[in-house]
Amino acid sequence: MIKTRNFEDLIVWQKAHQFVLNIYTLTRTFPKEEQFGLSSQLRRAAISIAANIVEGYSKNGIKDKLRYFNISQGSLAECRYYLRLICDLRYADTETIAGDLEEVSRLLNAYIRGINRNT
Repeated sequence: MIKTRNFEDLIVWQKAHQFVLNIYTLTRTFPKEEQFGLSSQLRRAAISIAANIVEGYSKNGIKDKLRYFNISQGSLAECRYYLRLICDLRYADTETIAGDLEEVSRLLNAYIRGINRNT
């Protein structure tokens, strides 16, 4: 594995952070009645992906690291559902941002496999 100086060096975190920024842009276009509903839930889940990558990165033990990365995977699955719901409610076309989410998922899974290989 490539040595990193901090979490910001992780490509998976960079992509997850960009996903969060894109979610904020997307949810600004939602109807006002969704401000404290779907918008809030989606934003929290997206933030959780990136935040748990950061927290897992900072842990020393493999089990601790993997636990936080698993939480990220759960938040990622939650975002998948919200994007589906947004599309079904016709609030926005989510094809591009869903593709971005899948890229984060692939990178996170690869990162987890790399950690498991090095144990």
